Amino acid sequence: MVAPLPAGIAGHLGPQLRRYVLAQYHQGQVTIPRLVAQLSDLGIAISKRQVVRILSAGKEGFLAEAQSVLRVGLETAAWISVDDTGARHKGNNGVCTQIGNDRFGWFATTTSKSRLNFLELLRAGHGDYVINTQALAYMRRRKLAGPVIARLPGHRCKRFADQRAWRAHLDRLALTKMKVAPEPLRIATEGALWGSVMDHGLLHQGVILSDDAGQFNVGHHALCWVHAERLIHKLVGFNDGQRQAIERIRIRVWWLYADLKAYCRDPSPRAKAALTARFDRIFTTRTGFTTLDRLLARLHANKDELLVALERPEVPLHTNGSENDIRCQVTKRKISGGTRSDRGRDCRDAFLGLMKTCAKQRISFWNYLGDRLKVPAAPPVPYLPDLVAHQPAPI
Repeated sequence: MVAPLPAGIAGHLGPQLRRYVLAQYHQGQVTIPRLVAQLSDLGIAISKRQVVRILSAGKEGFLAEAQSVLRVGLETAAWISVDDTGARHKGNNGVCTQIGNDRFGWFATTTSKSRLNFLELLRAGHGDYVINTQALAYMRRRKLAGPVIARLPGHRCKRFADQRAWRAHLDRLALTKMKVAPEPLRIATEGALWGSVMDHGLLHQGVILSDDAGQFNVGHHALCWVHAERLIHKLVGFNDGQRQAIERIRIRVWWLYADLKAYCRDPSPRAKAALTARFDRIFTTRTGFTTLDRLLARLHANKDELLVALERPEVPLHTNGSENDIRCQVTKRKISGGTRSDRGRDCRDAFLGLMKTCAKQRISFWNYLGDRLKVPAAPPVPYLPDLVAHQPAPI
């Protein structure tokens, strides 16, 4: 007698077991050896290799949904916050980058933390390079020489399908052989990547909020006040006068920060002008402590990025959301070390992003896994990119 298998069966493992393994590994931060030991104690005959297959094999649907979450998130975001941390892959040091806001989270582990790498991630899976007005404006802001920029729009080709086509185009224009500063090859490539981001409608009006790491300084950029104040907090005074000067400045900064938070809740033109004037007074103060005065001048030079909230009150004043999101990757790294295969790396990043997105959308990750794995009687869970695109951000 022959009958069809129940829904959700993969190989000889049922969806309940696969959901349990995925939830324990990604949400419970349980290592693979401990998972095998735990399942064996429960009377389940399973090997380490089978657990690894549950975690990484046949997960194309989850990977696609995670990529769509990023794409839709960037298309609809008024702002995103970003951060990165160290990661290990195939025995080598790398970096895991977090991108998200109060509606979604996404992770990617790569070998570089350069601005080129960040711009490639912002393309959200697209692989093309585009020369348009935004790309040329980016190159001008990065001080690329005018004659070099002029070679790019004058050519009939404006869109290039992949890195090989783009590099061949730069070879034809003889940009790869130029040895000047700033480096034409790097700046032109960054510009074409930014052109691709804009061409696909990603981050059209979005603000990128960061901790002032250089690789994130692209587009409309905002800075975290907590990281800015930390520079003052870390200063060491060598006498009572210097220590008092540091403390006085810190008190004034935190008072200003509190009033900025109040402004974001109830903005007004009068408050905006007053806060701008207070910022100037604080960060142009001369305390007599040379190191502190230089730091204040440096922060004053970042005025536009620190006061983005005056024009865009919806943008947070800190990157606490990113710090919280990326902590799960730090914990995973400490507990499980690194990944050994590209598929294992991609699945770990995708599930961490899906788990964070579920939390921000007030969805049980357990129910999400049950719906996607077709566990009988599991509650239905909508497609996460649809929620990111259409539902209001959780309060």
